[in-house]
Amino acid sequence: MIVRHVDDLKETEQFVSTDKFTSTRLIVKADGMGYSVHHTVVQEGTEIPCHYKDHFETNYCLAGEGELLDVETGAVHPIRVGTMYALDKHDEHVLRATKGALHLVCVFNPALAGSERHNSEGGYDPS
Repeated sequence: MIVRHVDDLKETEQFVSTDKFTSTRLIVKADGMGYSVHHTVVQEGTEIPCHYKDHFETNYCLAGEGELLDVETGAVHPIRVGTMYALDKHDEHVLRATKGALHLVCVFNPALAGSERHNSEGGYDPS
């Protein structure tokens, strides 16, 4: 059984902080679950271009409001508490936090090791 609290990870490699977001990696590759789970907080007014070419990602919004731009189609989807979105086709997208800090639970497959940072394309290198 794995039991962790986000506060216990703040001083470890499993806590990644940038000027746009923080990501606490709660479950990582070494845990052997086959996926990773993150609590990500995107600061209000922030825009993050992402393109996960080697990972699938599912997100669930716990707090805040924002929008998700599908780069290929130009469609903009509102994100608010209770919204889930899955990037099932390695979709290039832009995530924007528009009202308050956007809190997301993110699941990645394959799992991240925990200390990764976005590469130049807005994704993660293969694990």
